[in-house]
Amino acid sequence: MAMEVRAEMVANVWKVVVAQGDSVADGDTLVILESMKMEIPVLAEGDGTVAAMHVSEGDVVQEGDVIAVIE
Repeated sequence: MAMEVRAEMVANVWKVVVAQGDSVADGDTLVILESMKMEIPVLAEGDGTVAAMHVSEGDVVQEGDVIAVIE
């Protein structure tokens, strides 16, 4: 079953850590967001494979935007 990982706040995508096709485990960092000079890691919420990345470094995400899909 696919899991959508969503942004919890408006932020800039500072660093993308994983790519489509990568295997991830629960708690792995997918991307690092930057907001108000703070770095916020976005973590995988389960084990699986990154099916799609919906952001690139430098993008701005809004609260609720899909960052990645994990299958």
